[in-house]
Amino acid sequence: MAFRQDPLTRAQVVVVGARQHRPNRPSSGCPFCPGGLEAPEPYRVRWFKNRWPALPDDRCEVVLFSPEHDQSLGGLDAEQLGLVVSLWAERSSALGARPDVGYVLVFENRGAEVGATIPHPHGQIYAFGEVPPVPLLELRDEACAICEELLGKGQAGPSHEQRVVTTSGGWQAWAAWAPSYPFELLVAPQAHAGDLAETTSTHAGLVDVLGRALRALDGLFAEPMPYMLWCHQRPTDGHPWPAAHVHFHIAPTHRAKGVARYVAAGELGSGLMFNPVDPDEAGRRLRELAAGEA
Repeated sequence: MAFRQDPLTRAQVVVVGARQHRPNRPSSGCPFCPGGLEAPEPYRVRWFKNRWPALPDDRCEVVLFSPEHDQSLGGLDAEQLGLVVSLWAERSSALGARPDVGYVLVFENRGAEVGATIPHPHGQIYAFGEVPPVPLLELRDEACAICEELLGKGQAGPSHEQRVVTTSGGWQAWAAWAPSYPFELLVAPQAHAGDLAETTSTHAGLVDVLGRALRALDGLFAEPMPYMLWCHQRPTDGHPWPAAHVHFHIAPTHRAKGVARYVAAGELGSGLMFNPVDPDEAGRRLRELAAGEA
């Protein structure tokens, strides 16, 4: 395992040769189902250390969302999804309290299309020694960009209401102003808060909004939507980080039914993303689907 920096772009890379030998999607049996390798006993939600870690020193964990193999994060009922959110907050706090951890990233890859090797509903948590480049870029200003958008200020402000998907219990989901992926969403508390542990009193709102948003994505094309989800929280390196506003990014990978959105050479080579889905239209379509549940 080695941390390296590209001499041309200064981009940081972690070379983890051992992960080349991790198993692929199993043809039979599931290690995450009750009685399986990673879940020998019955459970509601469960976490364990990743056998194939991308980072050293027990800083990579797997989180099982449900004992039901064919379930999904968005398909969980409110009670079960609440258990997942509570576990995310608990493990974020526990890992963030370690002196060798400066940032905790909660994430999920949903679907074989984005590399999920086991279809059982699960996500992961990585505990980085330092703040990684992407969340660090979000924190470069003292002002909170999430608060500015929610208040209708800044570049994204004027059209925010057009892009709102659903609001509940102090949380809101909306289509991103400048999305890299079609139907890309942000989910955040409406009041400024740094991390999941700080929002415990409003977790019911998060459960409602996150569940509705994910089910709306599945409803777009009447099929499970492959996506990448991650949560940005306040770093745990001891600095105050006043601009840190906990939020989720949800990056779906299909732009139409059965049609994947591929990142092409023109985008990787230029650093500019070309998105075929207008975010105002994305917000309208997802808002209608989310409202249809009421």
